[in-house]
Amino acid sequence: MTYENLLLTEEEGILILTINRPQALNALNTQTMLELQQFFGEDAPTRAGLKGIIITGAGGKAFVAGADIKEFLALNASTGAAMAQRGQDIFFLIERFPKPVIAAVNGFALGGGCELAMACHLRVAGERARFGQPEVNLGIIPGYGGTQRLVQYIGKTKAMELLMTADIIGAEEAHRLGLVNYVVPAGEEVNKAKELLAKITTKGPVAIAKIIESVNAYFDEKQDGFAREVTEFGNTTDTTDFREGAAAFIEKRPPAFTGK
Repeated sequence: MTYENLLLTEEEGILILTINRPQALNALNTQTMLELQQFFGEDAPTRAGLKGIIITGAGGKAFVAGADIKEFLALNASTGAAMAQRGQDIFFLIERFPKPVIAAVNGFALGGGCELAMACHLRVAGERARFGQPEVNLGIIPGYGGTQRLVQYIGKTKAMELLMTADIIGAEEAHRLGLVNYVVPAGEEVNKAKELLAKITTKGPVAIAKIIESVNAYFDEKQDGFAREVTEFGNTTDTTDFREGAAAFIEKRPPAFTGK
């Protein structure tokens, strides 16, 4: 697939995905969402040597400033629910992706943009980043997981306030609340994300994938997270990576993981 609204660059196994609609502050229109679905559902899983993904926004003003509201005007209860379901399904592809995905938030992350950042495994914010779920200003609610993941990250009390007031918070407040992992000087978001991935990719790839699965299971009402942990612990002990990691520890040398 040829991407119109996504720019893809790869550096030593780290793929940088840039939402590229700066004229619209990278708003998530239908085409962009379809491209994200294609990338995370079909393209990325088949990329040989992929170690991790960084998502950021083009133009320097916005990570993603929201959804494309013009596309909302013709919605009704049925089509609106279908749009929200598609959006959630796409963001689940990101949340469940077996390699680490980091949001490098370099500006406004509002509405669907905040939801996209929250679907990533980690978040690095530039000091000028801004976060919020302002949907109630339009008389609607978040539809791509915002009412659920915001509670998971910052707790019910503050999440309820932000969702009902539509207040926008800065990077430092987002960090204090636990929404982002790091705050860095503007322009350093991708570099910090690369630094994090450089550390993560020295670890066992199978174990990283199982960490993602097990942590996600905690928030999945259809799963017992503790039981999933037991299963995946057992699975990891039956891998070449585990045998290599244990041998390297005993022999006091860096492990050479193969992802098997």
